Amino acid sequence: MARTVATEKIVDVEGLLDFVRPRHQWILATVRSDGRPQMSPVTGGVNSEGRLVVSTYPLRDKVRNIRRNPQVTVCVMSDHFGGAWVQVDGSATVIDLPEAMEGLVDYFRSISGEHSDWDEYRAAMERQGKCLIVIEPERWGPIATGGFPAPVVKLLDELDDERSVDEPDDGSSMEIAGFAD
Repeated sequence: MARTVATEKIVDVEGLLDFVRPRHQWILATVRSDGRPQMSPVTGGVNSEGRLVVSTYPLRDKVRNIRRNPQVTVCVMSDHFGGAWVQVDGSATVIDLPEAMEGLVDYFRSISGEHSDWDEYRAAMERQGKCLIVIEPERWGPIATGGFPAPVVKLLDELDDERSVDEPDDGSSMEIAGFAD
């Protein structure tokens, strides 16, 4: 059976934004008052200025945490769990209504395209009292995929090759615990 090799691709800011734009499932980590992380699954987008954006409510813990400490981390994931992902660290700002309105429109466009009735959308944002989190990416890890580290794949392949020479394949498989992601 072929083993998946973990990958890492280092990208510049444009490569990062190209990766993030079609991926809207994120985990946003903020810092609680006691210093521990608070993580929230969010739907996110990239605005027209190349910032990461999240629509939320002013009373949410993530908003209170950002107002106190703007340092955040976002894990941007692919639609399926085993897909590529990237971690982005940055500084966040919370923008409240009415200043947030055009940013909320930009947020919607970045995820869903054009709305059928922008007046209706704006009224809904006003009614719901939404706010916008805007994150300036400051550093990011490589775009990564899970799997075995390449040296482990090589070792396991060599062990499989030796095994196939030394003993007949009885259909059982050898696994080394702790190496698979």
